[in-house]
Amino acid sequence: MATLIAPITFSPGADAEALHNAFKGWGTDEKTVIAILGHRNVYQRQQIRKLYEEMYQEDLVKRLESELTGDFERSVYRWMLEPADRDAVLANVAIKDGSKGYHVIVEIACVLSSEELLAARRAYHHRYKRSLEEDVAANTSGDLRQLLVGLVTSYRYGGDEINARLAKTESDILHSSIKEKKGNHEEAIRILTTRSKTQLLATFNRYRDDHGASITKKLLDDASDDFRKALHTAIRCINDHKKYYEKVLRNAIKRVGTDEDALTRVVVSRAEKDLRNIAELYYKRNSVHLEDAVAKEISGDYKKFILTLLGKDV
Repeated sequence: MATLIAPITFSPGADAEALHNAFKGWGTDEKTVIAILGHRNVYQRQQIRKLYEEMYQEDLVKRLESELTGDFERSVYRWMLEPADRDAVLANVAIKDGSKGYHVIVEIACVLSSEELLAARRAYHHRYKRSLEEDVAANTSGDLRQLLVGLVTSYRYGGDEINARLAKTESDILHSSIKEKKGNHEEAIRILTTRSKTQLLATFNRYRDDHGASITKKLLDDASDDFRKALHTAIRCINDHKKYYEKVLRNAIKRVGTDEDALTRVVVSRAEKDLRNIAELYYKRNSVHLEDAVAKEISGDYKKFILTLLGKDV
């Protein structure tokens, strides 16, 4: 369930004009920017952007970049992009961040559907004139490179069929691969980058039944290098991406100095999809409403915009 509250009917022309007026004179009317863009779905935002350019001969996104600053500007910018283009931008930023950003590459590759991932790869190619897999490969090496390139180029079968015998066999392969810390990880990479998510869930369940602990717990205990950390993230995203995102938000809020980049990424990416479900998980885990926790950690127009996307007007 989404947290975004958007009107069923709206006037893109009136919105474009109101935004144009918000940019006039000294300073920007941020309240109008939040009131409009914080309440428009992706289709409505693209309509506003298209009409704004027709009416004023300039790109609304570029104008917003020049008018806004800091975390507020970054969150509005990413919100205004079409989902595939946003994923392309997030992937590029993650690649530039090196080992600090590998989890974002894994997240994009494992949470998106096959069609969404393909769209993100096309958007990346269009925006950066290089392929996503090319940039991932150029910035990684060894098992990590194999895993990340395999994940971003994967086109998984989306059906519900399960092969129980295969789940048993491959859960044993994963167990051996994890146990042998310096062993050959090719088979584990093959399994995680080619099998359908439904088949992988059956494999993870079989792993837990046969070995008395979840595969993620075993990996977390041994997550001593970038490859195993990426493997852990991939399995968590495939297993239950809502639980994964809840933890991303929890870590972003609870760390010393809020991780605004992670907070923005989750909110703008999931506000139109399942952020309400993620927020409910957050409350169950922390006994605090997500919007209340967020409100204590951030401030200014950035805070107002993020809370608006969370479905709470301020």
